[in-house]
Amino acid sequence: MEKKRHDLGVKVSSISLVVNILLSILKIVVGFWFGSKALIADGFHSVSDVVSTIIVFMSFKVSSQPPDDCHPYGHGKAESIATKLLGIILIATGLMLVRSTVMEIINYEINIPSSIVLWTAVISIIIKEGLCRYIIKVGRKIDSKGLVADAYHHRSDALSSIAVLIGAGGARLGYPLLDPLAGLVVASFIIKVGGEILLDAIDELMDAIPSQDKKNKIIKEVVKVNDVLTIKDIKLRAYGSRLFVDLKVVVANDLTVTEGHQVATAVKEKIKDSNPKVEGVLVHIDPKNEIDNLADNEH
Repeated sequence: MEKKRHDLGVKVSSISLVVNILLSILKIVVGFWFGSKALIADGFHSVSDVVSTIIVFMSFKVSSQPPDDCHPYGHGKAESIATKLLGIILIATGLMLVRSTVMEIINYEINIPSSIVLWTAVISIIIKEGLCRYIIKVGRKIDSKGLVADAYHHRSDALSSIAVLIGAGGARLGYPLLDPLAGLVVASFIIKVGGEILLDAIDELMDAIPSQDKKNKIIKEVVKVNDVLTIKDIKLRAYGSRLFVDLKVVVANDLTVTEGHQVATAVKEKIKDSNPKVEGVLVHIDPKNEIDNLADNEH
């Protein structure tokens, strides 16, 4: 299953890489030759897509490696690190676009672009939005936050091309300021998306609960196990697409060590059967009298 996930992730990243390289070259060349600074900026935005796709590609290579002595939980955090880098790239790209656009307005360095700039922008919008939807579908299928983040980077590139289309069209109709103003709107959106992706990745790296719904689902399943009286504590950690669960379950005082071990084994099996993405489960057995003593001490 993990190999299939890795192979699909690498395939999608490879397609994304080729498309981004070709679009980057097309937009930068057309922008230089036909007088559109917006298209040149959009081309360099596509270059940042190339960098982000390479990062995701490398994260799949690393995260697919099995656990070892130094990384007993595996290498799934590589995807979180890649997602964090993607967020930073998006924010940096947005800020650079804001700077270049503001300087363009201040210096009033606005050209009237050729109609071929409009067609290049249309081609970019269609390809990038199609690529975005395809990668989001695959990313959600294999539960890869890195791929989904990369997909939204493609969408931000499509929005940049929409700005080029509006700006170039407006310039050709006699409203040259539409180009930089539309660029500012898109740059703000890029920064916002980058910030959301970055915060999500930081949460995962800090072992925040991946999903409250998943936690509640596990609790409901565990309390169904024979001899489990209640759950004292439960923690979830995400490593890429895999989950690790640590929990304390309360059992009757008169259970033997062997019976307690059987309860722990049943809990592990229950969690893994109901949650295929759970890689490891650590169960700690607590007798009921310990909980009662803690309650008495609190009073």
